Amino acid sequence: MEEHTGDEEARRRGPGSPEAAGAGPAGGGIGRRRLGARLLALGGMLVLQAALPGAAGASGNPAERRALQGLRLRYGSARQAGLVEKHLEAAADEARRFLGPSPERPYYAGAVVLAGRGRTIALHRAMGEAVRYADYDGRTDRVREFPEAQRIPMAEDTVFDLASLTKLFTSLLAVQQMERGRLELEAPVDRYLPEFTGGGKELITVRQLLTHTSGLRSWAPFYQQSTREGQLRMLWAVRPQEAPGTVYRYSDLNLIALQLLLERITGHPLDLLLHDEITAPLGMHRTRYNPPLSWRRVTAATEVQRPPWSGLDRGLVWGEVHDENAHALGGVAGHAGVFGTAWDLAVLARTLLDGGVYSGRRILRPASVELLFTDFNTAFPGDDHGLGFELYQHWYMGAMATPHSAGHTGFTGTSLVLDPSSDSFLILLGNSVHPVRTWRAGSAPRVAVANRFARAVPVRTKHGGPAWYSGMETGGSGTLTLPPLTPATAAARLRCAVWWDTVPGEGALHLEASADGETWEPLPFTTLRSTGGSPEQWPQGSAGGWSGRIWHRLEAPLAAWAGRPVRLRFRHTATGRYVGRGVYVDVVRVAEPARLLFAEDRPADASRLEAVGWTRSTD
Repeated sequence: MEEHTGDEEARRRGPGSPEAAGAGPAGGGIGRRRLGARLLALGGMLVLQAALPGAAGASGNPAERRALQGLRLRYGSARQAGLVEKHLEAAADEARRFLGPSPERPYYAGAVVLAGRGRTIALHRAMGEAVRYADYDGRTDRVREFPEAQRIPMAEDTVFDLASLTKLFTSLLAVQQMERGRLELEAPVDRYLPEFTGGGKELITVRQLLTHTSGLRSWAPFYQQSTREGQLRMLWAVRPQEAPGTVYRYSDLNLIALQLLLERITGHPLDLLLHDEITAPLGMHRTRYNPPLSWRRVTAATEVQRPPWSGLDRGLVWGEVHDENAHALGGVAGHAGVFGTAWDLAVLARTLLDGGVYSGRRILRPASVELLFTDFNTAFPGDDHGLGFELYQHWYMGAMATPHSAGHTGFTGTSLVLDPSSDSFLILLGNSVHPVRTWRAGSAPRVAVANRFARAVPVRTKHGGPAWYSGMETGGSGTLTLPPLTPATAAARLRCAVWWDTVPGEGALHLEASADGETWEPLPFTTLRSTGGSPEQWPQGSAGGWSGRIWHRLEAPLAAWAGRPVRLRFRHTATGRYVGRGVYVDVVRVAEPARLLFAEDRPADASRLEAVGWTRSTD
């Protein structure tokens, strides 16, 4: 049973709120995400491909052209990947740290971490053990370990039960059928599955299955039914707990229903569709349902399943699907059951980052990939969701989370994160339910590794030198204070370059002014993107969220301080459990028409800056 605990449950449960039908982003008008949905409702994949910005065809962007030419992933150095080696190594160190008490028991017996940028895999490490525990006693919370000689160390090519990462493959298969005109995104599910009706189920659309807004419960015990017919009757009998489209609730039932829909419209079982439509074309030869017995020695063990923590009494689950419902469904299910390796997931990541093509083989059109990464859940803030993919989720993406980041987690300890803004990807596979699911909760390793990897993607200044950096410590704060200045005219301005990425509502860059250095007040400012556009106003003297991985020019008028001393400072705060990539400040100057009051690039002025919690950084 695909249960969720700690951070995962809290993140996925989501508050219920009415879905604003047809509403676009704040400010009115139909947004790009709604445009995509409505075009698809008309069966317009070809129209959509032309309509969405950036939806290139075979002669589209350079990355896609290279992929069509047959270029593949390769191993290389951090430098070849455009990454900072020390921070990349720190990501591996973070993954290794959770082999120890986390905080009392190991988070996982072993793990494989893979990270890359562009077509270069710069980190691929295995650590710990794939098979360690033979049994677990829930009454005493004690384990029986295999003898040392019988344990199996984790390897880079270890096969994992991917658990809910399976949902991504099911979603890709659904979008392929949309491309072929066999499936419409806004069509009711009962158009394709007439049995899927009753109690309001007839109102559920394909999109609502893919975005977990169907109103269905999270889970049902299909494993309690001994026959396929009984399992289907249970699904047909399920009723929405809320009206479809009015609530976000992560539900395995959505993807089980989607599986049945796909099998109905194609006439093929899901495992065959996965092979023929995704894994075979992409060369993902270690990704499949129901791995053969010959794979067992290279597969990570999962849980010792016994009641009451499991719905079944199976003992050590090793080489077979962990999820009880997927097991009862014959190992092939829309929500769980796929096994795979870190390398194969990297191939999938590269395929999607390149617009649906890898090594000359296309599985999706660019416009379809755009839909995977487009937020359809604007009515449910914080539960951003594309078609199958979760978006902008700091609770497991850490500082890799941006409005464009996409990914998913799996209950067995797996995760995948793609960041199109930096063309990077991170895969962390751990056997965290080995020996039992109660030994771990939350996503601490995922966040820690993602934070370090995010830091490995450098932020470069135009002049190539260091900038002031706030850091990215949880709960961190600091100030960067200029010496006392006395503007002579109302035309005085503070100008600098800024770059920021903070968790919305939980971190920000503040600009403040003070007459005495003790009492500070906000100083309003404007920013202008280095790529152009219109200035953005920050009347409260603070900016937060995601700024687009680009530098901005900041300007703050000092008219209110003409003729009197003032101290100016930048202040950074991070108040929540998660952090973004941080804040950078560079080339700070205070000037008026007749003179330059302060210039950071003058050594005498630079020496008078007071930095608390800020450091000079070239990356």
